[in-house]
Amino acid sequence: MSEIAKNGAAWPSLAWDEWAETADTLHMWTQIVGKTRLALTPLENHWWNVPLYVTARGLGTSAMPYNDDVLDIEFDFVAHRLRFRLGSGQDLLMPLRVQTVADFYKEYLGCLASLGVQVKIDPMPCELASPIRFDLDTVHKTYDAASAERFWRVLVHAEKIFKEWGTGFLGKVSPVHFFWGSFDMAVTRFSGRPAPPRPGADSIQREAYSHEVISAGFWPGNGGYGAAAFYCYAAPVPEGLAEAKIRPAAAGWDQNLGEFLFKYDALRAEGSPDAALMEFLESAYAAAADAAKWDRAALERQ
Repeated sequence: MSEIAKNGAAWPSLAWDEWAETADTLHMWTQIVGKTRLALTPLENHWWNVPLYVTARGLGTSAMPYNDDVLDIEFDFVAHRLRFRLGSGQDLLMPLRVQTVADFYKEYLGCLASLGVQVKIDPMPCELASPIRFDLDTVHKTYDAASAERFWRVLVHAEKIFKEWGTGFLGKVSPVHFFWGSFDMAVTRFSGRPAPPRPGADSIQREAYSHEVISAGFWPGNGGYGAAAFYCYAAPVPEGLAEAKIRPAAAGWDQNLGEFLFKYDALRAEGSPDAALMEFLESAYAAAADAAKWDRAALERQ
C-alpha cells in the first residue's frame, strides 16, 4: 500500500510546479487512450462518447465495442500499469514508467496489435498550442508515480462531490467526465435551450456548446494557469455575471478566464473542504443560472 493510501488524505497536496512534467506526459498518454475511445465509439451529443472516467484504480475508457467483442483500457495509478481487457478473456498489462511519449505510443500500439485490435489513431494531440506528434514526441518523458496517484485521489474525491451536487438537478446533466483533450474533469448542466452560434468555434466547440450550459469542474494546473483549481462557467456568458458574489470567500470571478475559480490550495485550507466545495458549486451555479434567466423552478429538485 502506498504512503498516500495509508495516510488516507482525501485532498492531498498537488502543487503544479512539483509535478507539471509528469502531468504534461500523462496528458499525452491519456490523449492516446482517449483517441482510441473516439475511434471505437459512435458520436454522442456534446462528445460524451470520448471522455475517460474515474475508476477504483485510476482512469478508464469503460467498455468499447470492437467487432463482436468489447475492449476496455484503464490507467491503474495504484499499481502503475495500463491494463487492456477484452470481453473474450484476453488481458494485457503495460507498465507505467519513465519513458517518452513516442516510446509509450509504440508500445501501446504493439499491445493493441497483440490483442488483435486494429484502430486508426490520429497521432496529433488535440487542444494544445504547440502539439508534437505522438510518434515524434521525445520531449515529454516524466512519470512520478506518487504524483500520478495523488492526482487520481483528488479526482476520486472531487467526483464524489460533483455527483452529490448533481442530485439536486432535474434537467439534462452530463456524467462526470474526464476530458483528455483539456486534461480536466467536468460535469455540465443544461437549460434545455439552444445556444446562439459560438463566435470562432471549431467543430469540437460547436458540438460541445450547441445548447446553453453551466459547467463545473477541476483542472490540475495545466493550460497556463499554473495552479490546481475548481471552476464554474456559463456558456454563453450572461450579462452581469462577473459582478456576482459567490461563496466561500476565497472563491471568485477570474477576469482573464471569464469564469468563477476556487483554488485547490484554498479548498484544502477550509475547515470542511467537502462542504466548501459544495458551497462553491451551489453558489456559482445559482449566480450563473439567475443571470442567464434559467427556469430554476422547473430544473431543480425542490
